[in-house]
Amino acid sequence: MSSEPVGESRTSHFSGAYQAAGYVEDSAPAAGLRAVGGGVATEIAPASLPAEVVTAVEVNEEPGRAVGAHAAPITDAEFQAELAPEPLDDLAVISTIEKAPTATQGWRGLMSRLGLKMEPGEAEKQQLQAAAQLGQWETVIRQFVGTEAVGVLVANPKGSSGKTPTSIVLGGLLATIRGGSVAVLEVSDDRGTLSFRAEGNPSRGVAELVRDADGIRSAGQLAGYTAPQTSYASIIGSVGNRAPLTHDDVVSAARVIDEFYAIRVMDSGNQPTSSAFAGAIETTDALVVPVLNSADVVLEAVAMLDRLRSESPRGAQLANTAIIVRLVDGRPENPQLVARLDNIIDRAGVGGVFTIPYDPHIAERGQIILSKVSPATRAAFTAAAAAVVHTIQKNTN
Repeated sequence: MSSEPVGESRTSHFSGAYQAAGYVEDSAPAAGLRAVGGGVATEIAPASLPAEVVTAVEVNEEPGRAVGAHAAPITDAEFQAELAPEPLDDLAVISTIEKAPTATQGWRGLMSRLGLKMEPGEAEKQQLQAAAQLGQWETVIRQFVGTEAVGVLVANPKGSSGKTPTSIVLGGLLATIRGGSVAVLEVSDDRGTLSFRAEGNPSRGVAELVRDADGIRSAGQLAGYTAPQTSYASIIGSVGNRAPLTHDDVVSAARVIDEFYAIRVMDSGNQPTSSAFAGAIETTDALVVPVLNSADVVLEAVAMLDRLRSESPRGAQLANTAIIVRLVDGRPENPQLVARLDNIIDRAGVGGVFTIPYDPHIAERGQIILSKVSPATRAAFTAAAAAVVHTIQKNTN
């Protein structure tokens, strides 16, 4: 074998490349390298190798490994390790790592715009932290994936406790963040106010859906029973007087909705012992309990939770993982009463408690449009919605 092909076609920058190609070092320095091929060993003088090849072999040797005549032959495992691809899993993450923030407000922001980069002040840092936290909650909601459709029940036996606004805003946020596939369904035994508080004037609603459920075969058909919202949620309420819903009515409506929507939020009534409420519990994966800072509203909610715990293991699981949302409705509040209610709620043994600040748009008691809800209210509801997602994952695993 001539030395010319070796220098031109077998040049390598990997340590041990010659050994892998069939070359091994002789124990005698003068012998140089010995080409092994076809069962014949041919001596190759070191001088016959291009200088850059010899340099590459010696310089790229691993630290601590002898070179030249005293080099130990590289093992198969070592050679494979050297050729193993570099891990690239971190490349996708590196591009998402945010740089240290630069001030944009006040005199610090002015200096940053002039070229002297400064870190944000305390007030701006708090804003950035709040925005980052909101982004984390939204990520939890957006990336939630289940193996089947799931149901969320908004319930409190006390009337005017905020069930319908909570259902609309919670369902709207879930739909906005996830890009749709959320239906809000009225499951109160008697006619409720869901359609009145939602956008639009649909011609058909829950009663018609129950009547026609067995014949609905497509998303297009089902859409005819909904009121599409600007939040991308679909509202299915009552469009006129109707007969009381039963257990079977709720289960039937839930079944057809679950064929075309990923999440179903249910706005319940004021009778936790009714047949319709039993159907809602049967099709629920997470329970949301809205309360006001009012003794009667809180006590009714706690009584409902205790009743669920005593009725069945499923009811107990829903009660123990329930999410309480404390709505501030703007009415005067007695500090001593609020403190007493704090203790009652703390002892309720639920999955989480979230305070929702007063919102003028919701307090108007008219149609609720998500884009008109204040940023603080939306952020608080988003935190509660992320907790609901965690609860669904816990209760469905």
